[in-house]
Order: sequence, then structure tokens, then C-alpha cells
Amino acid sequence: MKKVLFLLFAAIVFFKIVQAQDTPSNLWQKSPEFTIGANVVHPLDLSITEQNTILSNINAAGVRVIRIGFFAADTAKGIAFIQRAYAQHIKVLLIVHSQYALNAPIRAYQPKEFPGMWQGQPLSYADVKLSAAYFRQLLGKLDADGISLAGLELENEINHPGFNAEFPLPGEGRNFGLNDLYHDVEGQQIAKGYLQYLKVLTVLKQLRDHSKLNQYTPLISAGLSDTGPEGPWPTPKKYDAVSISATIRFLRANGLDSLVDAYGIHVYPWADSPGDKVAAVHRLRRLMQTALPECYPSDSQIGKPCWITEWGFTNDSTSCPSNEQARSLLVQEMMNDFRQLAKEGRLTGLLYYSWTGDRVWDVYRCGALTQTGKIALQPF
Repeated sequence: MKKVLFLLFAAIVFFKIVQAQDTPSNLWQKSPEFTIGANVVHPLDLSITEQNTILSNINAAGVRVIRIGFFAADTAKGIAFIQRAYAQHIKVLLIVHSQYALNAPIRAYQPKEFPGMWQGQPLSYADVKLSAAYFRQLLGKLDADGISLAGLELENEINHPGFNAEFPLPGEGRNFGLNDLYHDVEGQQIAKGYLQYLKVLTVLKQLRDHSKLNQYTPLISAGLSDTGPEGPWPTPKKYDAVSISATIRFLRANGLDSLVDAYGIHVYPWADSPGDKVAAVHRLRRLMQTALPECYPSDSQIGKPCWITEWGFTNDSTSCPSNEQARSLLVQEMMNDFRQLAKEGRLTGLLYYSWTGDRVWDVYRCGALTQTGKIALQPF
């Protein structure tokens, strides 16, 4: 009888252990799902009615993940938007930003000389304590509201002067490589910003790890801009950038892989010759050389898989219904390539740019999801 009771007790304990291991959070941790979604650009600039309409349309299309970002000053409005999205079964990949002391220097906006190079503080001045306090408040509020995110992405395009004010304007006219981050005077300053970024990322990970509902939410490094081959720009430019590969390798050498679940990448492929097989091969080759060379399978000992948090093609047509033939061909070609990378485990997230908010890129037009959008947002 004692043997029977012991075996029964052992079976119950084993069942409880398996049951605990198979909670949604742990299932995510053991076998991450492939995430497909879309960017919604500047939704907080819209009225509540307009925001709700967008969310209803996204829900009706069966899209379950969107990517948005906001700064600390808009946190209350941002969380309210996330709450309304969550109520419609839509999760948010949230871009969060470092915080800066009031006396941090500011690179001024120069709209005539450098349009698209926004005003901001150099990344090397990011304040770790202020950032930690903000992240704690943000994650605490999400926990209190019962909201889990699709992902957390710290900063945006830190390898490009448009979003990283560490870059001086004008610059040297080059796309920096890894060696430049160690030996070029400007490159060394960019590297200081990267090291400070890792410090902020460290406290974000610590706070995420102690979150009640977002403990296993994927943490994604800043989406990096595909700036092309390293060296002087083929067409002269008055600013600088750092290649995706050099940025990731530098960050990885200084501890990135212990902090993130995936690398964020932005891909805007050349749109030449839609439907042409040779052009499609060259398009993928270019992407693998400059945008995706650091994307590794999830079980790799070398690096991490990638989330492409922005990608897409433009369509300048304003007609209704939208003429999507060329763009749909391009997107179908890319989706075939991305599907293969997903099978290899090198790609685990894909978010199209954009659902709405940036006209020539939008896939929701004329009151409906375009054929391009249907292809780009179809689950693997």
C-alpha cells in the first residue's frame, strides 16, 4: 500500500512540474512563435476615435501584433493606446527610449541641410538611473493593467544620424566599419554611445526579468538601418553611419548577447524589376551581405536571430482601389525569402512598414487592406 501511495504521489508531483513548465510564459521561452505584424506610425498624434478605428481595422484583418513607440512625455497616452489595442487582442512591440538629464547637450535640428536628422541628445549622455526609474514605472503600470507586450525594443536606428545625435553633422561622408569604432576619432565617439546604450539595456533587462507579466517578453536590440557597404558613400553625402554588421559585432563583443533575445533590423530592399527571378536573387544577395549577415539560428553559440522590425516597399499611387501589382510581386518575393530564413531559425519576427501613418508605405488604403498587405501579414 505504501508503494502504491508513493507512486501516486510521485505521479502527481510530476504532473504539477510539467503543468508549471507549460504555462504560456514558459512555452514562449522554450519555443518562440514567429511574430508577424505591422508598424503603426505616430498613432498618438491622432484622435481617440481615429486610433480606435485603426485598431478595429487591424483586428478585423486578423493582425495580432503592431509596433509603436513613444517618449516618456507621452507615456500616459501611449499606455492608454496599448490598453485599447490589448482589448482587441492586439499586442504591441514597444519601442522605449533612454532618459537624459536636463543638462545633457542637444544636437540641433537642421531642416534645410539635414532633413530627417532629428534633434536629440547624444547617446553617450543617456542616464542609466533616470532610464531605470522610467522603465520601472512603465513596466509596473503594464503589470498593474494586466498587459503583456509582444516585445520590447530599446531605441531606434542607433547606427544612423537620423535617430542618434551622437553623430556630428556634417560628418566625414562614410559608412563606418568595425575598425572605425576603435580607431577613427568620430567612430570612437559613436562607440562611447554604444557602450552607454548597453548600460541602459542592462537595466531594462533586469527590470523586464522581474516583471510579473513581461518577464519573458522578447527583448530586441535597437532596429538598425541598412546603410549598405562600408567605406565612403558611393554617392557623396555629408553625414556618416555605421554598418549593421559593425554595430552588432561591436555590441556583441561588449555583452549584447547576454542582454537580448534577438537583433532588430530594418530592411528596405531595392525595388528593381518586380517579378524578375534574376533581380530577386540579386535583391536577396544584397540583403544577406549588408542587412542580415549577423542573423544566426536561435541555438547558435555565435549570435542571435533577428527580428526585422521594419521592412517594405513604397507605392506612390493615390488611386482607389490602389494599384498594387508591382509592390505585391516584390513583397511576395521577399516573403518567400523570409520564410526560408524563418525555417533556418535566423529570423523570428517580421513587422511591415507601415499599416498606416506614412502614406507611400501604407498597406491599408481606400478603406481596405491592400493585396500587398494581405501577402505581407499572412502568418507563416
